[in-house]
Amino acid sequence: MTVKKADVLVITPHPDDAEFGVAGTVAKWVAEGKEVVYVVCTNGDKGTGDYSVKPEELAAIREQEQRCAAEVLGVREVIFLHHEDQSLEDTPEFRKEIVRMIRMFRPDIVVSADPYRRYIWHRDHRVTGQVVLDAVFPYARDHLAYPDLLEEGLKPHKVKEVWLWTIADNINHRSDITDTLHIKVKALRCHESQVGNNRFPDIEGRLREWAKDRAKGTEYEFAEAFHREEILW
Repeated sequence: MTVKKADVLVITPHPDDAEFGVAGTVAKWVAEGKEVVYVVCTNGDKGTGDYSVKPEELAAIREQEQRCAAEVLGVREVIFLHHEDQSLEDTPEFRKEIVRMIRMFRPDIVVSADPYRRYIWHRDHRVTGQVVLDAVFPYARDHLAYPDLLEEGLKPHKVKEVWLWTIADNINHRSDITDTLHIKVKALRCHESQVGNNRFPDIEGRLREWAKDRAKGTEYEFAEAFHREEILW
């Protein structure tokens, strides 16, 4: 299997989650010359209130929407793992898929959903975040973890940092997106099945309010917020 080095690997539970959580920062990284790759874990085939749409139709729509958003942001590549929406489990098989992605792209930074948000939180987000953290440390690092990946040419890799998009209780890092908020808005608008049809009648206004709140206590006008961990071992 070919190694395809990227600076940042964004591992998102569903199409559109990364645009809500990290798109402004992704746009900034891309402008700085960093190579960003997306891994989308589920196909989002249950994310609708429209009784007339079939799951396979919705999955195809959401994949195309995600490709559109990635193109707006300048994301180099999007990998779809094609798990069903609401189906993710913390299993060795799923963890191995994520380890394979980390060893293939060998990123300095891995970004995903915070698994520790309390109470109401989509299960796919909790599971994805936990599996990503475990995949980063220690599984991607240790050559005796999933040793058959060595036969695929995927050597161990040590990630330098993990960024988890999160809420107030867990924030320890804010990213300035003042100059890229408009790109975040444009990328989210690609997800018409999720933000269109009056579900978010003023998506730009809501994002501006949200990003302004995340910037409180900083010199930034708009920000995205994360729990950021350096991997020291």
